[in-house]
Amino acid sequence: MRRRTAPCRIPALPLGLGLAALLVLSLLCGVALGAAGIGRADALRFLWAGLTGGTVHAHDAAPYTIVWEIRLPRVLLAAVVGAGLAAVGVAVQAMVRNALADPFVLGISSGAAVGANAVILLGALAGLGVWALSVSAFASALAAMALVYAVSRSPHGLTPLRLILTGTALAYGFEAVTTVMVFGAARGEAARSAMMWLLGSLGGATWAQVPLAAVTVAAGWAWLRRRAEALNALAMGDETAAALGVPPPRLRRELFLVTAAVTGTVVAVSGAIGFVGLMVPHVVRMLVGADHRRVLAVAPLAGAVLLVWADVLSRLLLAPAELPVGVITAVVGVPAFLLLMRRGGYAFGGR
Repeated sequence: MRRRTAPCRIPALPLGLGLAALLVLSLLCGVALGAAGIGRADALRFLWAGLTGGTVHAHDAAPYTIVWEIRLPRVLLAAVVGAGLAAVGVAVQAMVRNALADPFVLGISSGAAVGANAVILLGALAGLGVWALSVSAFASALAAMALVYAVSRSPHGLTPLRLILTGTALAYGFEAVTTVMVFGAARGEAARSAMMWLLGSLGGATWAQVPLAAVTVAAGWAWLRRRAEALNALAMGDETAAALGVPPPRLRRELFLVTAAVTGTVVAVSGAIGFVGLMVPHVVRMLVGADHRRVLAVAPLAGAVLLVWADVLSRLLLAPAELPVGVITAVVGVPAFLLLMRRGGYAFGGR
């Protein structure tokens, strides 16, 4: 009988350092590549001038603005969103003990879509100007979070099955509302913008969006890292977790609040970018093992690199037109995920 060998694990530290270096390179490439016809050397020169406070010639004002005001905040926001989705994906899969769960299983993304489309299609909160879309999406994400929490809660706390069923059911309801709004839109261009947001887009990234998203993602990641041992216990089952001194209902409630806040924030600035939170945690577990201390150290970097390059491809493949980022993550991620699943053994919650 053939003996099955355990899959090789890559040490988390060198892998993390390698991904960090790759992320820096990816950010530089994301700034240098685009459809505007700016040479790579010029793009990097403009980036250096912006970082160091240097001067540029008057005839370079337009390309400098493209690099500094459009491309740079866009690639930074892509990295932040990718890191946030990956970290939250790790947490959600542990919270509901379901390998198919992702950040959107709680219905937060679909709830945010209702608010975003109210702005795009109906002109809601027009008085807030450029902040209207993000504010409306985040507010509706919080409302969806409160509704999911209220319906899911039981005398025994938040159980995995109730969370999944409630989140899925309400997500379908929110999607139905969004579909009615899109089909009832009077302007075709507004409907196109709404569909672009539903599939994920970083085209509206601004410097004002980067700090809030970065702080929220960093705070959520730091909290998850601090609770990594508790996540290890929770992934092995409620009985095991309780025996190890980890109260599952309380931990699940805390995880729900943290993941909902991070998901709502990133969805508000980027739209509903799928597959990152599902694929990245699995791939990272295959590489470093299932210990959440290692997974949470590596997954955000992997998610950031993935989304930066997905955004670059979305800008270049049909330039000057732009593809939704979610299309790229699905097209690239699905075959990669299936290939990795077939290459090595993997069991959720195992070491």
